Amino acid sequence: MNPLDTTAAPDTDAPSYTLWQLVRYMLALGTWGFGGPVALAGYMYRDLVEKRRWIADADYKEGLALAQLMPGPLAAQLAIYLGYVHYRFIGASLVGVAFVLPSFFMVVVLGAAYVAYGGIGWMQSVFYGVGAAVIGIIAMSAYKLTSKSVGKDKLLWPIFLVSAAVTVATQSEEVWLFLGAGVLVWFWRAPPAWLKRGGQLDSVAAPLAGLFALNAIDWARLKQIGLYFAYAGSFVFGSGLAIVPFLYGGVVKEYGWLTDRQFVDAVAVAMITPGPVVITTGFIGFLVSGFWGAVVAALATFVPCYLFTVIPAPYFKKYGKRPDVIAFVDGVTAAAIGSIAGAVIVIGQRSITDWITAVLALATAAVLWRFKKVPEPLIVVAAAAIGLIVHPLSTHS
Repeated sequence: MNPLDTTAAPDTDAPSYTLWQLVRYMLALGTWGFGGPVALAGYMYRDLVEKRRWIADADYKEGLALAQLMPGPLAAQLAIYLGYVHYRFIGASLVGVAFVLPSFFMVVVLGAAYVAYGGIGWMQSVFYGVGAAVIGIIAMSAYKLTSKSVGKDKLLWPIFLVSAAVTVATQSEEVWLFLGAGVLVWFWRAPPAWLKRGGQLDSVAAPLAGLFALNAIDWARLKQIGLYFAYAGSFVFGSGLAIVPFLYGGVVKEYGWLTDRQFVDAVAVAMITPGPVVITTGFIGFLVSGFWGAVVAALATFVPCYLFTVIPAPYFKKYGKRPDVIAFVDGVTAAAIGSIAGAVIVIGQRSITDWITAVLALATAAVLWRFKKVPEPLIVVAAAAIGLIVHPLSTHS
């Protein structure tokens, strides 16, 4: 199938769904969508492009490319862009809130339990099972995205493979690789007139933009939290995978807000709760400064990603059908999906720790391959139950 063929996609000027239908979908995805940014992006493609046909394949690819190019959480930015496609700023705003809010409330509740009971040791058992199952879910999502967007394209496959290899080697996503892939495919498939005339390429630059009970509140601490997490949300590329080491350097090493054990628990919370992995910032904020710390940390992280999505979105929509832009987006998309495939290996190294978790990951992928309609939340619940039973036995054997 030609990845540029959008003849079967819905007319972008005549949406076949209402804004509230999309908001309800994102609210449900934020409530039940496990697996981190890779899986969430795969769910959106499966549900909104393939099944419901609300979003055109080209619009999805534009959103994925924009989310990869801009700093911040990939899944949240993709959701915001898809909300913008037909309903512009109001759609982007409502969809973004609906997608993030469920997981935010979950981490606040878990944060309160963590503080009240002095830790959550059972979470390690749950993550033991869920983390392995998530690898299977992510692997299937990466496979579907690859077969759809890269297909048999001989130019995109080398980009895909290089991006996957770089992600595995560096354990992060490199924005310059995405930009370079986009420029390469652009110049190859739709070279600008000056290049056709034999002009010289002097420089290629990509500008980065930076953004900028009540009487018991520690305002100085909240300001510190807000500034730090706004910086993290504005300048860290690579979504959940890349922001974790960045947060460790600030939260544990620089400010000393959390201990190593607390930080590991915060990452575990993000992995076993649905929605974007970056919602761990809300849990961290709660541990540092209570409920308002969670609010400030989450807002400071997600507001920049919202702005980085809606500000360039009109230009993506206006110029997205030009051959040079299509070629650029194709290159970025191939690199992005290669990075997603590499992320499967990176996350797998952390989640698959023995033969039991390896079998669980393979079994999850096999079930999803064989039974297309099995809901992922059911698999995650089953994996959590297995983890609660097996992990204590394996650690004491």
